[in-house]
Amino acid sequence: MDQDEELLSHPRGLLLLAAGFLAGRAAPSRASGAKNAKWLAQDTSLVGLRDVRVSPMEIRRALPQDFRELLYCLKMRSKYAILLVFVVGLIIIEKENNFISRVSDKLKQSPQALAEANSTEASPPLTENGSLASLQELDAAFSQLRSHLRNITLQLVGDEDTRPRRHVLLMATTRTGSSFVGEFFNQQGSIFYLFEPLWHIERTVTFEPGGANAVGSALVYRDVLKQLLLCDLYILESFISPAPEDHLTPFMFRRGSSRSLCEDPVCTSSAKKVFEKYHCKNRRCGPLNITLAVEACRHKQHVALKTVRIRQLEFLQPLVEDPRLDVRIIQLVRDPRAVLASRMVAFSGKYETWKKWASEGEAPLQEEEVQRLRGNCESIRLSAELGLRRPGWLRGRYMLVRYEDVARAPLQKAEEMYRFAGLPLTPQVKEWIGKNTQAPHDGSGVYSTRKNSSEQFEKWRFSIPFKLAQVVQDACAPAMQLFGYKLASSPAALANRSFSLLEEAQPSWVT
Repeated sequence: MDQDEELLSHPRGLLLLAAGFLAGRAAPSRASGAKNAKWLAQDTSLVGLRDVRVSPMEIRRALPQDFRELLYCLKMRSKYAILLVFVVGLIIIEKENNFISRVSDKLKQSPQALAEANSTEASPPLTENGSLASLQELDAAFSQLRSHLRNITLQLVGDEDTRPRRHVLLMATTRTGSSFVGEFFNQQGSIFYLFEPLWHIERTVTFEPGGANAVGSALVYRDVLKQLLLCDLYILESFISPAPEDHLTPFMFRRGSSRSLCEDPVCTSSAKKVFEKYHCKNRRCGPLNITLAVEACRHKQHVALKTVRIRQLEFLQPLVEDPRLDVRIIQLVRDPRAVLASRMVAFSGKYETWKKWASEGEAPLQEEEVQRLRGNCESIRLSAELGLRRPGWLRGRYMLVRYEDVARAPLQKAEEMYRFAGLPLTPQVKEWIGKNTQAPHDGSGVYSTRKNSSEQFEKWRFSIPFKLAQVVQDACAPAMQLFGYKLASSPAALANRSFSLLEEAQPSWVT
């Protein structure tokens, strides 16, 4: 093996050779190259190179001048490299600017080209260079184009509602007119409406009033309600008694009050020897197929549900914040004196004590009954106050409605509620309101929704004894003040229709 091969076969030899090579490249003169060659030739015992240990200090002493020249060369090359990168960067930036300018020109010209392609659209005003005169005109041009495309889409799909899916919750208590107001949504063909489905939960799960049990019931109601709004009607199968078989049940509470459950394809052929207590009103249908009801719910554009079993608005926050839902809550209230008068007729057996005390005055009214009345009014008031404070999670999703305002101007209030919910008020709803609010006589039965509403809402003033009205006024004064119900100071004031017990509604009730 000659000296060059031995030099290349050893790491330190490679180091020395590289140092000499770089030093030679760095030296501008032929003399420097000769000096390096001479230095390499004078190195001792290359044959025994494996035993030679060269320290960094020895290398620096051996090549002091060469290393200075090497460092100088590298420094100059670095400056040239930085300058080269800077120049290349300038070129790239210039090319990007030219590209952006060309794209901008194309975008400015695109409204004109689109308008020319469609003869029904007016061409936006252009300047001499073909661009729009201002950003406002550009925005107007795109707005015209978007409007035209939407009109074409509506023509292609017909009357189908293209608005986002809404979930409407009508929240009330018993005998507040909620069945009547619920029909405003039941009559809209694109809404899947359910009437009191939480009735099954109340019948199956027993909770004592007040305390932790009241919280537990509210949580159960809320969780079931969320699934129903998501069209998961199967959750009711755990509460319907007797339990459905193969998703079929003839025991769906007030099925006939939900049009969606009594129309095709949910309404199947009626089955003989199957008794359905809450059957459909206008046609005969077989037992409710929950699977078909689920599919119908999913195919409807919107979902609405009416319930008198949720009173604590704060428990609905997780439901409102669920990203799968777009909830609008309408809280319906009514004068508590009218509510009591109506309940004494509809639930006569539960109010025997009240009736005896009002008519005979023999047995004193039990404090427990008064406390229950006060508790109901307070829960309604607290929920309304929470909604009217407009917390962030509820802002734009809560509306307070008085039954009396609906009864006096049903079509106007229906329009307000639909506007709040972001839904279109269809001619079918208007027609139903006209037929069912101008009846010559009250409809039969305490659950009828066909009434002369402008006269009906004050009938209670002539049926309730003044002493009962006083009890309600004492127990529910804070709620009555919040909702704008005036107190009657005497039997004559209570029965005098020229004296209104109703203050004007507040605009702030729509949040």
